[in-house]
Amino acid sequence: MSENLESIYGIVEYITYQNTDNGFTVIKLKTADGTITAVGYMPYIDLGEAVELTGRYDFHSSYGPQFRVEYCERRIPADTAGILRYLSSGAVKGIGPATARRIVEKFGEQALDIIEKDPERLTEIKGISLEKAFNISEDYKYKFGMKEVLAFLSRFNIKPEEALNIYKKLGNHAVEIINENPYILCIEDIGFDFERVDAIAGRLNFPQDSACRIAAGIEYVLRHNLSNGHTCLPKQKLIQVSSRLLSCQQDAAELICGQLLFEKRLIERQMDNTEFIFLPEIYNAELYCARRILALLQFPPDKIPLSDEEINIIEQDQGIKYAGLQRKAIKTAMEKGLLILTGGPGTGKTTTLNAIIKCFENKGLNIMLAAPTGRAAKRMSEVTGKEAKTIHRLLEVGWTEKGRPVFFRNEKNPLDCDVLIVDELSMVDVLLFENLLRAVRLGCRLVFVGDSDQLPSIGAGNVLSDLLAFGEIPGIKLTEVFRQAMESLIITNAHLVVSGKPAVLDKTDSDMFFIEQHNPRAAAKTTVDLCVNRLPRAYNLSPLHNIQVLCPSRLRELGTDNLNNMLQAYINPQSSNTAEIEVKGFRFREGDKVMQIKNNYEIVWTKSDGEQGTGIFNGDIGTIEMIDRRTSSVVVRFDDKVATYIGEELNQLELAYAITIHKSQGSEFDCVILPLVDVPKKLRYRNLLYTALTRAKKLLVVVGSKEVFNEMAQNHKKTLRYTALCDMLKELQ
Repeated sequence: MSENLESIYGIVEYITYQNTDNGFTVIKLKTADGTITAVGYMPYIDLGEAVELTGRYDFHSSYGPQFRVEYCERRIPADTAGILRYLSSGAVKGIGPATARRIVEKFGEQALDIIEKDPERLTEIKGISLEKAFNISEDYKYKFGMKEVLAFLSRFNIKPEEALNIYKKLGNHAVEIINENPYILCIEDIGFDFERVDAIAGRLNFPQDSACRIAAGIEYVLRHNLSNGHTCLPKQKLIQVSSRLLSCQQDAAELICGQLLFEKRLIERQMDNTEFIFLPEIYNAELYCARRILALLQFPPDKIPLSDEEINIIEQDQGIKYAGLQRKAIKTAMEKGLLILTGGPGTGKTTTLNAIIKCFENKGLNIMLAAPTGRAAKRMSEVTGKEAKTIHRLLEVGWTEKGRPVFFRNEKNPLDCDVLIVDELSMVDVLLFENLLRAVRLGCRLVFVGDSDQLPSIGAGNVLSDLLAFGEIPGIKLTEVFRQAMESLIITNAHLVVSGKPAVLDKTDSDMFFIEQHNPRAAAKTTVDLCVNRLPRAYNLSPLHNIQVLCPSRLRELGTDNLNNMLQAYINPQSSNTAEIEVKGFRFREGDKVMQIKNNYEIVWTKSDGEQGTGIFNGDIGTIEMIDRRTSSVVVRFDDKVATYIGEELNQLELAYAITIHKSQGSEFDCVILPLVDVPKKLRYRNLLYTALTRAKKLLVVVGSKEVFNEMAQNHKKTLRYTALCDMLKELQ
């Protein structure tokens, strides 16, 4: 725990605000030094409760001093006055002030013990029947059972909001379950890091060589590698990594791995004479995708005749002349049930897609458009003039009590369309792809659009590359860069990078220019100066709305964490007139540029005309309009929508003056500043550089080392991903 934290003790006098879903609460606490306001995660806290709070004092410009709670520990009232105060508050269902007084007068300091262990005796109190006595006892035991769990977990520096999630997953028996197997905290629904759980297990004197620990370590390695894009790992590699993590012999890890395979907690598959290990959910997702793709190929919709004359008419209407591959793509989309359309910038991918849509419309077909992120869907809408939805919204996502997505569009309730067009397929992971295919009925035409040279999905899988590697799905790769596009140095260099040829970095009169810097600190200052002063003056660009800094990494001098702090200090400096709030170690201020970092389909937004809806998506960028520190709520404007964040929802926001290249996928910005000096070695690869270059629409400024740029451009070894979709397609075929 941090040294600057302090503890206070008091009685809950008044509850100003309470969110029962996440436990975020604002209370008035009566202490020996007077009444103070305490703010933080205090799940299910009740009036009259005695609590010890750990945190730090803060000052709110409107509401005065507050105590920001990090940890909350309950104290069961021990004397009659405390018990009477607690029961009179209404904390226990069925007991009001008069009944509370009678119970305390009758049983004194034993009142709470009798309520918990001997509820029949409550019938000695006038007005309490046997049924009511048991109901009172059940409510009391439920609340204090939960509070016992939270108190137990607080011993391990588990914050209240985390403890509440654990309690929701494991219930009243959480203490016994964790004592028996603390590694239950590694399960996906709870998601603690193995190292953190290992420390908790050590404090519980749990044996290091236990089968539970080794099994949890092996599963953790597999689950951790999902975030690296792998759907599976070679068995030998899994055993080696797990044994290092666990500090155990490889024989012991291999033995437990065998038990997990026998129990079907893991699945084994041989590919290229190598044994690979999967988590069942991921294995089944890839297998379903392979089977469904083959079914769609085997049972295609009827061919739609399309003459050259019909394409000529669209050309005349649009004032466009289609190239040979574009015409071929248009015809293939009409004749085949499945098409993968790929191509880099300037190759006419959008023009071709619009022609395909026009042809389908002319034939009277019902078309739906989708993309993996909110920004990608918005961009798709802008370039096609048609409504595009995120894949999650298209599939009508809902959420289980455990916070997992469930899609209401599936095999039993498929999408009602004749054609489904999905853009940015490289960003789609295997679990989302599985759910998308489940909602597509046989006979529906599918058009997948993407750029295989961009970064693969953040989640597990390599869907676009695997489908292309299969080689049996109709596909057109647009390769001709049109003359007007070649006038752009951004597009020229993007294609040079992809082809492994030297980029043009010495021109200063085009839409891309290079500023040589080798010192990270100097490059950071130059990046800030460009964003704050030079580019706004020279091109009339806004740092908030037109300029975006893209970074390969979050860390180091030129990472997003440092650059966001520097840019915020210049663009939106601290002021006595500007409210601010601390979230995850960062200070958010009114006027800050922020990004939503995960899909939130439940958050409510409002437009200026009064229209309301739900959903703010991963990658959406907005501006903070108002901060209320008393309730820790933040109002953010995303284009024409305004949404209010409170409590743990604030963890879904980050400063966005600088964002990672990974987070920029599916987006375009008028101007991009790309700092490239202290790029970590593992991030110096072509896909990352290419993705960054192709995010800029009008202007790109690279600040850094030509050696680093060229090293990234020459490193064409894509980040290795272990996946099985292509292998399954070939085997099942």
